[in-house]
Amino acid sequence: MHCVAQVVRAPDCGSGGRGFEPHRGALKKASFKKRGFFICLLTPYFGPLSKSLNMTFPENLKYTSEHEWIRMEGNEAFVGVTDFAQGELGDIVYVDINTSGQAIAKDAVFGSVEAVKTVSDLFLPVAGTILEVNPALADAPELVNSDPYGAGWMVRISLSDPAELEGLMDYNTYKASVGA
Repeated sequence: MHCVAQVVRAPDCGSGGRGFEPHRGALKKASFKKRGFFICLLTPYFGPLSKSLNMTFPENLKYTSEHEWIRMEGNEAFVGVTDFAQGELGDIVYVDINTSGQAIAKDAVFGSVEAVKTVSDLFLPVAGTILEVNPALADAPELVNSDPYGAGWMVRISLSDPAELEGLMDYNTYKASVGA
């Protein structure tokens, strides 16, 4: 079982709040009686995680169960979300990362991404200090969708303990975990 979080705004029309279609049909339609409010739904979903046949999985990266990737470059690393994650989120419209210069623990939230109907936290795969937030994402958050392993990277970090990389998934393990 997987949980899917979704932020929904009840429409201002007289439809009683019905009528939204969640990304990839993962959630069922819902009905809200109030108009103009926001709600976060956390809904169990028992289906397959993805139906995408075009996902990419670079072999030189390490992956997390939360669908982040990490790529080492010397003593620093780049972190982003996987192709699988961006596909499940849908069109990314905003990236919110305000942790530049901060030391962040392994698996702690370092920011969030907002898609058309979903907001998702970003988790740091290893403990480290955020050295840089990708400046291109401020004006072009859609880079996360179009190039998740390249121009759509999220943060550059210095690792506190490089040994933590050993606990992450390799290419084959991650690919199997998402059913690809």
